[in-house]
Amino acid sequence: ITGTSQADCAVLIVAAGTGEFEAGISKNGQTREHALLAFTLGVKQLVVGVNKMDSTEPPYSEPRFEEIKKEVSSYIKKIGYNPAAVAFVPISGWHGDNMLESSTKMPWFKGWQVERKEGKAEGKCLIEALDAILPPARPTDKALRLPLQDVYKIGGIGTVPVGRVETGILKPGTIVVFAPANITTEVKSVEMHHEALQEAVPGDNVGFNV
Repeated sequence: ITGTSQADCAVLIVAAGTGEFEAGISKNGQTREHALLAFTLGVKQLVVGVNKMDSTEPPYSEPRFEEIKKEVSSYIKKIGYNPAAVAFVPISGWHGDNMLESSTKMPWFKGWQVERKEGKAEGKCLIEALDAILPPARPTDKALRLPLQDVYKIGGIGTVPVGRVETGILKPGTIVVFAPANITTEVKSVEMHHEALQEAVPGDNVGFNV
C-alpha cells in the first residue's frame, strides 16, 4: 500500500481465463479490491491489461475481451474513474502478445483509445498505454509541507518522523517546524525505502532523522 500511495498510475491486470475473471470481479474479488484501493489512495490514472488472452475459449476471443471490458468499465466508473480515459489492452504475458509490440493473434483488436481533457491518445500495446500516462505536476517550488503518518523512536538513531512530501523539497540540513507543537529543528538525514536521499520531492514517502 505504501507503494500504491506513491504511484501516478495503476495497471490493473485482469485474468481473461474462464472462471478467473468471474472470481476477480466477484463481490470480494481482487480485481474490485485493487481498483478501489488504487482510486482511494489517489492514483488517478488507470490502464487495464486483460491478460491470459491465450487461455480464453476459444483462444484470443474478441467477445470475451469485450465482455470483460464492459464489466470492468462499469465497475471502475462506480468507483470514480472515467472509463473513456482508461486504455483496455488484451494481452498475454506468457506469450508476449500486445505487450511491447502488436500481436498477430488478435487481428480484431484495432487498438486502444483514450480521451481526457489534456487530449487524446491511442496505441496498440501495453507499453504505449504506459507511455501515454501524463506525469502530474510536482509542486517543488512551494513551501515544504509533509503530513506526518507516524513517528518512530529508534535506538542509536533517535527520532524518525515518517510521511509523504506533498509540496516543496526536504533535504538534510533543512530547518523544519512541526505543527501544532511549534517545535523547530534541523533535519539530519532523509531516507526512502532504507536508502539515503539527497532530496525528497512531492510524492515521496520518506523517513527523516531530526
